Amino acid sequence: MSDVLLIADHASNHVPADIDLDIDPVLLNQHMAIDIGVDPLGRLLCARLGMDGIFGPVSRLVIDLNREEDAAGLIPSESDGFAIPGNTLLDADGRRARVERFWRPYHQGIAARIAAERPCLIVSLHSFTPRLSARPEEARPWQVGVLYNRDDRAARPGIAALRAAGIVTGDNEPYSGKVLNATMNMHAEANAVPYLGLEVRQDLIGDEAGVAAWADRLGPVIAEVADGLRKAAADR
Repeated sequence: MSDVLLIADHASNHVPADIDLDIDPVLLNQHMAIDIGVDPLGRLLCARLGMDGIFGPVSRLVIDLNREEDAAGLIPSESDGFAIPGNTLLDADGRRARVERFWRPYHQGIAARIAAERPCLIVSLHSFTPRLSARPEEARPWQVGVLYNRDDRAARPGIAALRAAGIVTGDNEPYSGKVLNATMNMHAEANAVPYLGLEVRQDLIGDEAGVAAWADRLGPVIAEVADGLRKAAADR
């Protein structure tokens, strides 16, 4: 499946040594800093399905790679009720430097990969916390959410396949891809490439056994969606 590309914007909690976020280091292992479980799950799916993968290299607290360049939350001053004091000290030059160092090369790399070898499907892989600290009363019962904006060519069969497999699936839940979909808007929708935006609940993929189990469940869904898109393209 070398014609399928997996993108994981929030796969890393890395903070370069020369950047001081001025936060409790324990936060770097929580959902505000990294999509828990996405790196091992994404790499296992790539290995099993023969997909190429692009994995975000820094924590979303350094810069959120799934935001537009001019988005207010690109370099967050807070996340889920926790302040990020080091980011509030950045002036305009510091913000521009961080964009040039991390955001621009990441998105240039994605654009170059798509231009060099157009995929039949992009898989956007994220994970979500079962409960937000800022809204503990809000239930998030879905095991997987499928996010999309205008292009639902992969989302619709993906949702159907997940539900057929007995997976509790959110349709643009726990939040909507019509609101937050920056990387897929820039690289999938803008190029008319179908994409399957998957959000996996973090407590399901927080250890090696969970990652393996969900690779078993998600791999066939991705393959089914990709096969359907190839067939549709061949029939045109």
